[in-house]
Amino acid sequence: MERRRMDAALLVLFLGHLAAALEVPLDLPQPPTITHQSPKDYIIDPRENIIIHCEAKGKPHPSFSWTRNGTHFDIDEDPNVTMRPHSGTLVVDISRAKAEQYECVYQCTARNKHGTAVSNNIVVKQSRSPLWSKEKIKPIVVQEGVSLVLPCRPPAGLPPPIIFWMDNNFQRLPQSSRVAQSLNGDLYFSNVLRDDSRNDYICYARFPYTQTIQQKQPITVKVLNMDAINDTMAAFYNDTDLFSEEPADERKPSFLIPSGPSSSKTVLRGQVLEMECIAEGLPTPEVSWTKVSGDLPAKRTSFLHYQRTLRIVNVSESDAGDYRCTARNQLGSVHHTIHVMVKAAPYWISGAPRNLVLAPGESSVLTCRASGTPKPSITWAMNGIPIENSPKDLSRKVEDDTIIFTDVQPGSSAVYQCNVSNDYGYLLSNAFVNVLSEPPRVLTQSNKVYQVIKNHRALIDCASFGSPIPKITWFKDSRSSTLDGDPYILHDNGTLEIHIAQAHNSGRYTCVARNSIGIYENHVSLEVKEPTRILKQPEYKVVQRGKSVVFECKVKHDPSLIPTMTWLKDDGELPADERLIVDSDSLTITDVTENDAGVYTCIMNTTLDHDSASAELTVVERPDPPTDLELTDQKKRSVQLTWTPGDEHNSPIQKFLIQYEDLLHHRGHWHNLTEVPGTKTTAHLKLSPYAHYTFRVLALNAVDFSRPSLSSRVYKTEPAAPDENPTGVQGFGTEHDNLVISWKPLSGLQSNGPGLHYKVMWRQKAVDSDWTTVTVANNSKFVVSGVPTFVPYELKVQAVNDYGAGPEPAIAHGYSGEDLPVAAPENVQAIVMNSALAEVHWDPVPFKLIRGHLKGFKVYYWRERSLHKHNPHHVEKQILTFSGNHTRGMLPGLHPFSLYSFNVRVYNGKGEGPPSPTRQFETPEGVPGTPTSLIVTNPNLDSLTLEWSPPHVRNGRITGYTLKYQQVNNSNELGPMEELALPANETSVTLPNLKYSTRYKFYLNAKTVRGAGPAISGEGVTIMDEAVASRQVDIATQGWFIGLMCAIALLILILLIICFIQRNKGGKYPVKEKEDAHTDPEFQPMKEDDCTFGEYSDNEDHKPLKGSRTPSNGTVKRDDSDDSLVDYGEGGDGQFNEDGSFIGQYSGKSASRDTAEGHESSEAPSPINAMNSLNSFV
Repeated sequence: MERRRMDAALLVLFLGHLAAALEVPLDLPQPPTITHQSPKDYIIDPRENIIIHCEAKGKPHPSFSWTRNGTHFDIDEDPNVTMRPHSGTLVVDISRAKAEQYECVYQCTARNKHGTAVSNNIVVKQSRSPLWSKEKIKPIVVQEGVSLVLPCRPPAGLPPPIIFWMDNNFQRLPQSSRVAQSLNGDLYFSNVLRDDSRNDYICYARFPYTQTIQQKQPITVKVLNMDAINDTMAAFYNDTDLFSEEPADERKPSFLIPSGPSSSKTVLRGQVLEMECIAEGLPTPEVSWTKVSGDLPAKRTSFLHYQRTLRIVNVSESDAGDYRCTARNQLGSVHHTIHVMVKAAPYWISGAPRNLVLAPGESSVLTCRASGTPKPSITWAMNGIPIENSPKDLSRKVEDDTIIFTDVQPGSSAVYQCNVSNDYGYLLSNAFVNVLSEPPRVLTQSNKVYQVIKNHRALIDCASFGSPIPKITWFKDSRSSTLDGDPYILHDNGTLEIHIAQAHNSGRYTCVARNSIGIYENHVSLEVKEPTRILKQPEYKVVQRGKSVVFECKVKHDPSLIPTMTWLKDDGELPADERLIVDSDSLTITDVTENDAGVYTCIMNTTLDHDSASAELTVVERPDPPTDLELTDQKKRSVQLTWTPGDEHNSPIQKFLIQYEDLLHHRGHWHNLTEVPGTKTTAHLKLSPYAHYTFRVLALNAVDFSRPSLSSRVYKTEPAAPDENPTGVQGFGTEHDNLVISWKPLSGLQSNGPGLHYKVMWRQKAVDSDWTTVTVANNSKFVVSGVPTFVPYELKVQAVNDYGAGPEPAIAHGYSGEDLPVAAPENVQAIVMNSALAEVHWDPVPFKLIRGHLKGFKVYYWRERSLHKHNPHHVEKQILTFSGNHTRGMLPGLHPFSLYSFNVRVYNGKGEGPPSPTRQFETPEGVPGTPTSLIVTNPNLDSLTLEWSPPHVRNGRITGYTLKYQQVNNSNELGPMEELALPANETSVTLPNLKYSTRYKFYLNAKTVRGAGPAISGEGVTIMDEAVASRQVDIATQGWFIGLMCAIALLILILLIICFIQRNKGGKYPVKEKEDAHTDPEFQPMKEDDCTFGEYSDNEDHKPLKGSRTPSNGTVKRDDSDDSLVDYGEGGDGQFNEDGSFIGQYSGKSASRDTAEGHESSEAPSPINAMNSLNSFV
């Protein structure tokens, strides 16, 4: 027996790959499979028709039958029951019958010629929501502090109702650690308070199937203390239940439920375990939970109803054991232990049995492996008949939870039922064995395109069917090799997996299904797409209310995928508001309000993937003004101010500013008093006497100050003597014999009382004399007359009011009035530093002779004349001021080679003293200025004459001149520089040996012993050689040249006659003859098409043509301008006629300046040259 079990186990392992669930195509023969059925416990609504579902598939399509309460249910005999076409679903019409008569156990059977499948036992029960029984509930009177239980006890319903307590206004009654609802619906009070008194404690029961709510009669509770109970005993004695005759003292906890020290509870595996402990006591006890034999499962455990209920979901066997709840208050604690037992209805260990599709001769196993507590029993049936009563089959062997099939044959198809049951439930599963011989087919759609995101997993399906089970192989593109091994994974169901898809994995894939009967190919494609990525995420924004904000969300995606941008606010849809503007890559919110604050998320979706990013928007505003200003701790010179801050609008308050208004002295004006940090709401304010204060507070956050708060009440301070004296006390004179004493008067707030005046005191310093005192009304100065000039004084000013004098004043210092100085600086002299700078020295003036505050010294200086005899006389005076006590100063900007005079004066606040004796100094020579003019005269072929004027500013004796010059060519490039030194007494020079018709540039500067000054520049041009120009013209007037021109004209005439003759005959003259004819220089060239001459045209500017006659005087006029090389143009280029003959040598040009002075035509052509030129074309 043991050996057979081991063999069976090995066979299971060997054939395990065949046990995978197969989806048989519906066009192939197959036993029935139930696809949909009603639940085992089927609760129906009695107001609606009863529908009991039973759907199945198979080939051929199965027929259906039912049993009711274990016996055959003949549907045709019950007019209220119909079966849907092509289905086993029953529909019970309850309009003519009561639902109660159909509360039975139903089972559906689906059969065809290949087998029979059966459904679960479906227990049909109607839901019930019975009414609460009418009862009169007496008011409950309890002593304050005792415990109380208000029972609910709803009527039994199916399914059980949901319980909750409410008042007459349909508001849930508040619950707490003191008051709580138990799992059975009762309301428990650990101890009652006077506030628990009310007449509308109402228990409601909601029945979920019928969606009805039943209400219990209201319960009245009156909570009294002991004295009130004695007073009202008679009124409630006859018709009232009275609780707790003893006074309610503080007491340690005790449990209301559960009772006793321990209890037990049974729960099924997979269900929810709920345990509760409700304790009473005074003070209210706190409840805690522990597991005695281990730890609580943290992820599956929760505590409800203020720790009174322990809830564990998805219970497993490990949750069995002892649980302890502890109730504790200040007076003690109490424990209760709950023993939990976990039972289990049957459940599958490795799933329900799977259908088998076997080819003839194959072997496999059918496994029904389940567990439960207690251990379930397993029974097998075939086609709904217990397997022991079924026909014998040698290929089938049953061993406990396994059926072994060996060498199956056609006709062995059947449906097997496995039933697993124990005391807590059962499992029923159908699994068919279908014996087929079928070639492979691929069920995946042909040419299907799979799309996947790069770096994601790609799964390419090849769902197939065949019997025997086909073997799947994959190929890509060229099918050079099978796809097996990294990076490909081939699953048992034929799916090809690429764990991390890359771009090179894109392409065409072929899956091939083979079995012993045939082969089948299917082609699909894979496209690997670029991932969708948010490149620029929206950023956290803080924006002021009323402003605009923009969230950017820039995205990159595969161009072949169509993206869709969606924006969310707080994980919900955006509000329908025109202020929210959604663009392709941004969200703009205009006129932001506080309701716009939240988390905004942009989601970019494609058909394959998505990416999202979020950012928070915080809307800020200046804070609301503080409120509730209150003055406390009032003293003579201080008060405590408190306030309540306003809403800070998402921006923390940084500080508070306290301002005051003095209604007595400065009504309508607010002044800053002090500041306190934003975390404080109180300030200790120091005050001045004799003021009527009101205060206000402003709050500051990152946006701005709030509006001012409302003003506080008026707070008046008592008068007192001044606390301070005037500031800014000083003494000065406006005349040489007076002393003005001034000060900054006290403000009304500083006066501290009425009758403010000042005591002014003075005495001469350094003289042992008494203080002179006068009393001055509320003023700011006092004038003392008849005092000596500029004498130091000591000064004091004291504030006095009707309540006394201020503190002893500090001594200030001042001087009486100033007068003009009576002495000049002595020992004045000058040191010349260079030609433009001199330094003046003097001795200080004695202090007594200054007769005032020394302000500084002034140097008066002027240029008497230049030391050069040609310069005029100068007497313009200049003044340099040197502030402070100096004994020297610099005089800049002097003229070189000049005579200067100067004197020095001291000055004070009154004015200047007398001048010192005038002194003189001479400045040395400097570099000269630019020569006044430079003129080019007498231009010749090879020389130019330059004339100039000496510099206007010579700055010394001129020692000579320097002349530099250089050529300038046609492109304005400069040639080498020539230099010439000239004596001082010359003002002109002639430059010989220059090139004719050449422009020159000149630079001339003057020199003194100190060096050369700046240069003056100019230009000049030498003239053209007239002899050369005359020779060019005379050649054209020679007789032989005229004869040559006549001969050429005769040849042209002959050529013309020949042309006419040839044209009349229709022939053509040879090219050589055409080339023999040359045009006269005075005529236009012939036209090629008709061999005629063009009209004579003179030059536009009537200038002589090259080789033409000259004017009667035999010369050629030169243009008036000799300044530029532009006037000397070059000869024109040669031209070709339309027939290719060269005519430029003799034809005239109408160019702007084709004169005889051109470089290329400087000579007239000789007769020999003209003939040679003509013969070269013959």
